[in-house]
Amino acid sequence: MGYKIKTLEERLEIIKLLESGKSPGYLHLHYHIDAIDLAYYKRRYDKYGIEGLKRTHVNYSGKVRQRVVRDVMENGLSLERASLKYDLCPSTIAGWCKIARRGGMDALLIFHKQGRPPKDKTMGRPRKKTLEEMTELERLRYENEYLRAENALLKKVKALVEEREARQRAIGRKSSKD
Repeated sequence: MGYKIKTLEERLEIIKLLESGKSPGYLHLHYHIDAIDLAYYKRRYDKYGIEGLKRTHVNYSGKVRQRVVRDVMENGLSLERASLKYDLCPSTIAGWCKIARRGGMDALLIFHKQGRPPKDKTMGRPRKKTLEEMTELERLRYENEYLRAENALLKKVKALVEEREARQRAIGRKSSKD
């Protein structure tokens, strides 16, 4: 499938261009939108107006997905006709058909939630303890780690200062007392 138009303004602009006489081929070339998706947007705009172009995210049950895919695969219904019949985006139906071809019709019953999983208390890095919550051994280890990091930082700063002074000596400048 082609590029998905993300905003309502973009969809409205496409529809206005189509109504002004721009061909679907022109819109495909310049906006990378498939003719099927373009027809879907136009149909929704004609039927519902601007509201029809707004994104509505609906999670369809596995049974609904199976019914739509059966209609397409077994009854030979085209994506265009199925999108008209079920008021779905053709690319959504095409995705469901792809899932069914790869994993069978039962694969449509599995709900795949998209996006980042919710934070779980058992996942991720544990919360840092405060100094009062630490045992004496943990406090000493923490202090030791802190002092090692501070020492490494001071060594790097010293090396950078020495490098800068060496460059300045090489070009004949005196080093500053900073």
